[in-house]
Amino acid sequence: VALELGGNAPFIIFNSADVDKAVDGLMASKFRNTGQTCVTANRILIQDGIYDQIMETILPKIKAMKIGNGLEAGVTQGPLINERQQERVKRIVEESIEVGANLVLGGKVLNNGFEPTILTDVKEDMACWAEEIFGPVMSVIKFSSEEEAVRMANDCDRGLAAFFYSKDSSQIHRVSAALEAGMVGANHVAISVPEAPFGGYKTSGIGKEGSKHGLAEYSNIKLIVQNHN
Repeated sequence: VALELGGNAPFIIFNSADVDKAVDGLMASKFRNTGQTCVTANRILIQDGIYDQIMETILPKIKAMKIGNGLEAGVTQGPLINERQQERVKRIVEESIEVGANLVLGGKVLNNGFEPTILTDVKEDMACWAEEIFGPVMSVIKFSSEEEAVRMANDCDRGLAAFFYSKDSSQIHRVSAALEAGMVGANHVAISVPEAPFGGYKTSGIGKEGSKHGLAEYSNIKLIVQNHN
């Protein structure tokens, strides 16, 4: 049996990151399919030395998004899966604002979708951080140290995917090893390919899909010991 049971992926941007590449990666990971994928970046951690640059760069890109029928020219964000999910995303955003999150952009149901939304001043016990949103909501925490970022990223009962941006090669090796996720993207967000194992840690599921490791889930391994003497 192989089960993929979702995630609540962290997306970490360290001070050494290339701002434009990090923002492009975050846009692709957070808003692909209107935030409705199992490896969507949900918990955004930005280091204090680069925080303002990242926010200033990404804000106009999110503002420029157009919600509507995906068959129409210029539309970049489509509907949420159903009305119940619209209400769920709305509830998560409203609950988080009620306990102190700062609404920078969006926050409302729009037709059969939801406005691309940015929440800052987020705390780890808020609904927008603790729950897998499955919608176009970017929940942001500012951090100071690598150790703090890794701790927050791992402080989750799920561990499907994790992403981070850094130009420090030593940091890339350290953080890649430290993150408790079955798939890690370092300066890269397109992590799913048929030849690579797809699966996570903790309550994100059991087993793997894809690659030879995925075939093993549907195989019985047999040991045969022979003596020819």
